[in-house]
Amino acid sequence: MNTPGTKFGLEALGLAALISPIGAAAQVACEPYTVEAGETLATISETAYGSRDYQIIFNANRNVIAGNPNNLTPGTVLNLPCADGRLTAASQFNEVVEREEEKAAKIKARNVYKPPILLLAGNDWAPDTDEGLSGGGFLMRLSTTALHRAGNKREYNQGWVNDFNSHLYTLLPAGAYDIAVAWVVPDCTKNPHAMGEDSLYRCNGFYASQPLYESVAGYFTLPDSKYAGAASIEELEGAVFCRMGGFFTNDLEEAGLVEPKITLVRPRTPEECIEAVMNGTADATGMAIQQANGAIAALGLENEVVQNENFTHLSAIPLLAHKSNPYGLQYISMLNNGLNEMRQSGEWYDIVSSSLSEYSSKLQSASN
Repeated sequence: MNTPGTKFGLEALGLAALISPIGAAAQVACEPYTVEAGETLATISETAYGSRDYQIIFNANRNVIAGNPNNLTPGTVLNLPCADGRLTAASQFNEVVEREEEKAAKIKARNVYKPPILLLAGNDWAPDTDEGLSGGGFLMRLSTTALHRAGNKREYNQGWVNDFNSHLYTLLPAGAYDIAVAWVVPDCTKNPHAMGEDSLYRCNGFYASQPLYESVAGYFTLPDSKYAGAASIEELEGAVFCRMGGFFTNDLEEAGLVEPKITLVRPRTPEECIEAVMNGTADATGMAIQQANGAIAALGLENEVVQNENFTHLSAIPLLAHKSNPYGLQYISMLNNGLNEMRQSGEWYDIVSSSLSEYSSKLQSASN
């Protein structure tokens, strides 16, 4: 079984990259940039941040490019954040959050008791969700904040269960929790015959919020692997793929990479998948680039595992409520309203960028 949203690590290698301007029209962090013909988010990111992981650019320009991030229109103006994730050199982390918290505190709660909404997440998905990070990681911070925005004033409790398979198949259907934070759901409008059991279950059994986050995901191999330079789906056939247990596989299903065309192995953590590639148990692993970078850094394997950039893709991560929950649709609507206000105010980006900066600092401290 598969699962949570993309559990794909360091929001941008660009968070730690050194930036140097290289010309009047060059892509430079902390400045706006006008897209030229033939450019992609990956090439712009490589020039501005030294990495083709364009997550940091996508996060800052979601409203401009979310419709078609793989086909940029020449003349589009992108805001290239600073290397640490701030939108401008003059801005500070959490300044929008603090402003919005002051506004929300002035809203009086109704004197009608309503039970706290029960949110469920798991560890080993840093920086997305992890009890060791501020607020439980940025996906949990976004979720809890949304419950106090757009007129919402709902209390909540966080639950942490590291058996991800149990989230959607046991705990939410049983009513033990209300909202799962947060899981990838496939495009349910596509041919259902291409979907596996887990994908069909998510499409049919749950109410999904708007995307809480869209994660840039990719495939990783050893540098000398025959799959490192693969440029077509057909060239990946025959590979042993590693995907964490409980994590989604709809990207593989949509590409037709299912058994017997590939062999799938399912350890528990991202680090175990990276180690599987290193020791030859797997040929490749797929996960969020920010998650992979974090796992690679934690294992001290920089430059020993590489990304095949021909297969970069976006995975949307919504919040889920089981359809058997009588309040599920109401809770999803509340969360959507809160998220919409947060995106408009800039609080969504402030939470994401400050959380990723915190995670980057922790990784750097651990490596010193």
